[in-house]
Amino acid sequence: MIAHVAGEVVEKREGAVVIDVNGIGYLVHVSKTCLAALPPGQRVRLRTYTHVREDSLDLFGFATEEEEAVFRELLGVKNVGPRAALNILSGIEPREFAAAVASGDVARLTKVPGIGKKTAERLVVELKEKLVALANAASPRVGGKRLPIVEQLEQALLSLGYRPQQAAQAVDAVAGLAAGRDLDDLLREALKRLRG
Repeated sequence: MIAHVAGEVVEKREGAVVIDVNGIGYLVHVSKTCLAALPPGQRVRLRTYTHVREDSLDLFGFATEEEEAVFRELLGVKNVGPRAALNILSGIEPREFAAAVASGDVARLTKVPGIGKKTAERLVVELKEKLVALANAASPRVGGKRLPIVEQLEQALLSLGYRPQQAAQAVDAVAGLAAGRDLDDLLREALKRLRG
């Protein structure tokens, strides 16, 4: 089992990245959110899930512990495999997903590409109890109306290897500057603050 991969992003593909680790390129499948946050040419650390079948060995990567936790819970749901779980995570943030499942918000879940009404109902039934802790953590963020760019900034910092607490502090420090700025500008500003 490969628990994480740390190295340089040498190539971005549709739904995957190639990470060079000491001269070996690992193809890691990631969600669209994670893919957007990974800077080409930069060193990153991704948590990984190793999926083995008789004809293949695939790595699935996650920028955060929350994303990995939701992915693993999704794998426990009937008819949801690794690629389907990654597709779900491409359409909704992990905390928002957990909040929707915990509150039984089938309407919100059906807005995610690939989730129909029956699947949404099954997700609620099978995951409601398992995602309560993550849903409770999500409440302030979902209700707090954080700008999408602020969420992307936090994901980018996490993918660069900063701890969740460090990333959250840096994001809070620059969140007031988010209006009218692009992700690259905000990331540079956050990195300045993190480096002192």
